[in-house]
Amino acid sequence: MYAGSFDPVTNGHLDVIERASSLFSTLVVAVGVNARKPALFDREERVRMLQAATSHLGNVCVESFDGLLVEYARSLGARVIVRGLRAVADFEYETQQVLMNKRLCPEIETVFLVTSGQYSFISSSLVKEVALLGGSVEGLVPPEVGDRLRQMSRD
Repeated sequence: MYAGSFDPVTNGHLDVIERASSLFSTLVVAVGVNARKPALFDREERVRMLQAATSHLGNVCVESFDGLLVEYARSLGARVIVRGLRAVADFEYETQQVLMNKRLCPEIETVFLVTSGQYSFISSSLVKEVALLGGSVEGLVPPEVGDRLRQMSRD
């Protein structure tokens, strides 16, 4: 399972999804809510964008969930949570999450995949800011997401 808010999905996320899908027979991409950040896209739209962006990967399914990630993973019978890392700051935050998840659900392991170098600076927050201020997000997000962001910046 690879989970996040994906608001919006970026090419960095897709890099991790594609690589994780080659490591596991099935990969559930789980769209959740990050209570610390206001969402630009509703959850259903984020699911649709991810489904379009991952349609070429036959072993990937996109779902949404509420509540604790490890409880959702447990309910699906998932044994591994995949997390993407961009920088040292991500590692510090993710380590805290892993330790709490391990305490809550010791049977589930977490695997870190470092995002490929060309995507290491991309974050959903930065993409949203650039797009909403009229900048180009070409090459940072899938084409469908870029179209939707351009549409929103004009509205």
